Amino acid sequence: MTVETSKADAGQPEKKGVGAILFACNINAVRSAMAEAMVKLTFPGQIFVDSCGVAPGNPDGFAIAVMAEIGIDMGAHQPKSFDDLDSEFYDIIISFSPEAHAAALELTQSMDCETLYWPVDNLAELTGSREERLRAYRHVRDDIKAKLENYLNKSIAVKT
Repeated sequence: MTVETSKADAGQPEKKGVGAILFACNINAVRSAMAEAMVKLTFPGQIFVDSCGVAPGNPDGFAIAVMAEIGIDMGAHQPKSFDDLDSEFYDIIISFSPEAHAAALELTQSMDCETLYWPVDNLAELTGSREERLRAYRHVRDDIKAKLENYLNKSIAVKT
């Protein structure tokens, strides 16, 4: 994982210059949707945040369940694709899959926008018992949360 922060950001409540973030993934149901929900809760009205997928996908019950465990309601999330975006102005696009990163690079060819790729486990082909699956989803949720906290230099809000 490559996460860039400067020493000038140390101790600041948030990374400077981040007013709009887009999170992208293969489908917009788990990783990108989780990241969007975390940033929306932590920076209400401070950072415009959206998410999308190479394909929109469908809501994911396991993602909704593990986010509810930390007090974040993703029940109203409607997955969308890059083609469904309402805005074309982002300071940064953070991708969680190689396919989404390629789409982000294509989208930003004529934009002044930073693009980052944060590899996070893809749960699309996950099998196993309900508890094994929930454990994997929790791991992904916690991985994204840690990456966001490191990048934004602020603890992600959770409701317990």
